[in-house]
Amino acid sequence: MTTIFTRIIRGEIPGTFVHRDDLCVAFMTINPISDGHLLVVPVSEVDQWTDLPADLAAHLFAVSHRIAGAVKTAFECERVGLIIAGFEVDHCHIHVIPARSMADLNFANAATSVPRETLESNANRIRAALD
Repeated sequence: MTTIFTRIIRGEIPGTFVHRDDLCVAFMTINPISDGHLLVVPVSEVDQWTDLPADLAAHLFAVSHRIAGAVKTAFECERVGLIIAGFEVDHCHIHVIPARSMADLNFANAATSVPRETLESNANRIRAALD
């Protein structure tokens, strides 16, 4: 069955992208723990990160690393956390989360609704820092 992430990647469901290449995309999560929280997702539907081919895993982490630097600049945070949980959607994804404390890495603190304008604004800040 096609995952919600594949539907976002294909444009069937709106997504707020900050990166796209042949192997992966990065888009803002609709349930952020903190402003600037986004996901790095392989284009191919691989359920668990431990099932990723090594070259794809390396690419995802290289993209996450580059984007994390931009997030740190854009949101002036002390750290940028990476989390791979894999329970929410059966499609591997890396959470890139600006963090000022451990609370910023707690999914219990995730927003249940964020205006599209906020997601776009946060994505623009990251895109600007990527340039």
